[in-house]
Amino acid sequence: MGLFGKKKSGGSASNIASAIQNEKQKADIIVNAIDDAVILIDAKNVIKTFNPGASQLTGWSDEEAHDIDYRSVVKFTDNKGAEIPEAQHPFYLVFSQKSVIKNNELNIMRRDNSQIGVDVIVTPIIDDGGKVSGAVAVLRDVDDRRKQDRQRADFISTASHEMRTPVAAIEGYLALALNDKVTQIDEKARSYLEKAHASTNHLGQLFQDLLTSAKAEDGRLTSHPINVELSEFVEKLVEDLRFSAEKKGLALEMLKGGSGSGTATIAPLLYANVDPDRLREVITNIFDNAVKYTESGKITIGVTGDKNVVQVSIADTGPGIPKTDIPHLFQKFYRVDNSATRTIGGTGLGLFICRKIIELYNGKIWVESVEGEGSTFYINLPRVDSNQVQLQAAQSANTPTTSTPQAGVITPTKQGA
Repeated sequence: MGLFGKKKSGGSASNIASAIQNEKQKADIIVNAIDDAVILIDAKNVIKTFNPGASQLTGWSDEEAHDIDYRSVVKFTDNKGAEIPEAQHPFYLVFSQKSVIKNNELNIMRRDNSQIGVDVIVTPIIDDGGKVSGAVAVLRDVDDRRKQDRQRADFISTASHEMRTPVAAIEGYLALALNDKVTQIDEKARSYLEKAHASTNHLGQLFQDLLTSAKAEDGRLTSHPINVELSEFVEKLVEDLRFSAEKKGLALEMLKGGSGSGTATIAPLLYANVDPDRLREVITNIFDNAVKYTESGKITIGVTGDKNVVQVSIADTGPGIPKTDIPHLFQKFYRVDNSATRTIGGTGLGLFICRKIIELYNGKIWVESVEGEGSTFYINLPRVDSNQVQLQAAQSANTPTTSTPQAGVITPTKQGA
């Protein structure tokens, strides 16, 4: 089959040419009718299709953009307004990765240097030899939506910040009322105050989660990444978390290794470029959930990796997560609706915040679960070669540098794989 359909036997060359021309005209009508920007480039990075939506979005006319290098027309910037490097350009990535590239956090720089927020999808065109012969990009103007999102985030951030102050004051006064050295109260009054204190703590955590989620959405979440050796980092964290598990009668186990060869060897150094405080927040959040929902058995925290990826896993022997809930688990305010979650409570923001933090480091977080058998959360982070870490440390000792390691390709691998 050809590009526009099967060739009919017995047809004349003129009929075939006419049919192809008609199909091309239909395709042009469809592309030109689309409101979104549609841009087609060839293997030489030259623009071959530039529909009216693209002209409206970029400020370039079809005549101006046609047959010139896309880098002169399609310029993307990050959320701070800085033009992204060529190696991060979706058109560049689609040729190097030979897969669909999606990005919902870019702005496009228009011809007059103004910037508009866009969602970008770039699809490679693969020829019969398996090579990328071109790419089709669809760009959607989401500037108004992002402004509305920012307004909502600003409101949540401001409201959460303002409400935390009186809540903290209430919490403080309740703590004083429960202090035997300050006040004398009977047991009935104490039970009421303890319930009020617990509710105030929960409310304070809700405001904190709302504030953090708002910052995560609009890019204000602070992060100071450094090269962290995750085996040692997680091992120390496990010791800090052990009491919480044992208090509920759960065993806590740590597994660490390289590629799971099964032989007794020295564990490799598994470095990732992350903010240790943020990563601790993620692991602790998932661990706390595991403790809450696991009635008996154990929690296993593992660290492993290959040449590209470092993986942290947190497995429990809890009730598991329904299959229908798994795709939505990392969405904001989403909570599994069952008797356990209704009893334990929660904001539905914890896993959303975890996902946002891991994405700061070009990582991936997901869960695999079977009802009645438990759940395992996986965190994949781009691995930084230990030799590169040592080289950077040596360079930093001599001359200050602001460079950060380039993230490797993230390949989901299971524990011990």
